[in-house]
Amino acid sequence: DPERNQVILEDGERIGYKTLVVAPGLKLNWDGVEGLIDTLGKNGVTSNYLFDMAPYTWELVQAMKGGRALFTQPPMPIKCAGAPQKAMYLACDAWSRKGVLKDIDVEFHNAGGVIFGVKEYVPALMKYVDKYGIDLCFSETLVAVDGEKKTAFFDVKDADGNVTRQAREFDMMHVCPPQTSLEFVANSPLANEAGWVDVSGETLQHTQYGNVFGLGDAGSTPNAKTAAAVRKQAPVAAHNVLCVLDGKAPNAIYNGYGSCPLTVERGKIVLAEFAYGGKLDPTVPQWMLNGTKATRAGWFLKEKMLPSIYFDMMLRGSETLAKPKLLPHRPASHEAQQAVDFKDPSSKAA
Repeated sequence: DPERNQVILEDGERIGYKTLVVAPGLKLNWDGVEGLIDTLGKNGVTSNYLFDMAPYTWELVQAMKGGRALFTQPPMPIKCAGAPQKAMYLACDAWSRKGVLKDIDVEFHNAGGVIFGVKEYVPALMKYVDKYGIDLCFSETLVAVDGEKKTAFFDVKDADGNVTRQAREFDMMHVCPPQTSLEFVANSPLANEAGWVDVSGETLQHTQYGNVFGLGDAGSTPNAKTAAAVRKQAPVAAHNVLCVLDGKAPNAIYNGYGSCPLTVERGKIVLAEFAYGGKLDPTVPQWMLNGTKATRAGWFLKEKMLPSIYFDMMLRGSETLAKPKLLPHRPASHEAQQAVDFKDPSSKAA
């Protein structure tokens, strides 16, 4: 309830705030594909978007010696646009090592029109698509699954925008579920028409409520929804919250940074790092680690360094490489200052 500077808990209790940071994540909409929930974890249908199902994914990969394997990607936005491909590449690598890849038809059914949204990384990915013999199926959205009959149904859009329903039999299928905003966000005054927290793409300040900030997967910012994005957003939001509390306008800027380490084979990664507009934004110089190519250095970074960066630095607020860019200060907006100065004696302060 941003008009009263309050959040409402499920038991009806209201808690007042001077500033609010909204970062609840998003919803994995398993119900968005008819029949999917009923067949997950059996009939050859799996998804690494459920962490406890990853062993079943590996079980299917190990058991597969021939047939058809489908990998799906729903319409954007989703958590890490490269994630649906990672399972596919690693499965293909495992099949290649066992010598059975030649007997497996691998298909990537992508609701989008490109394999990756930043063109500089496409050539490296296409090398592996060709190496593994993957059949790319663009503009195809998974809408239903019949697990017992091992059949998937896709809405396929042609160049003229016409949509037809097509069935595809499979022996194994890895599904990336559709993803939406959480209901309590979508139904609140903070949401835009698409249901996401409506914030500035640079300051992360809400477009209508000056003492509200949003970050992470729930935000409307047009960046890739990745942990790497949150890594750069969190210091921006923290700095700008302090600015508003101090009567100043937010002056920390987020540039849209996101990262997706695409595991294309065991031991090699295409380390995609980019900002708004698809601009490349590498953390280290290209001569040290060329992210547009598959490298062992990228794998080393992912396996050995990122866990420590995530758990020991990022989550503890001591990540030195994530300091935000600061602009000169100016006074806070009248609306933001009014909200911060607001006091409601009937509510708790938060």
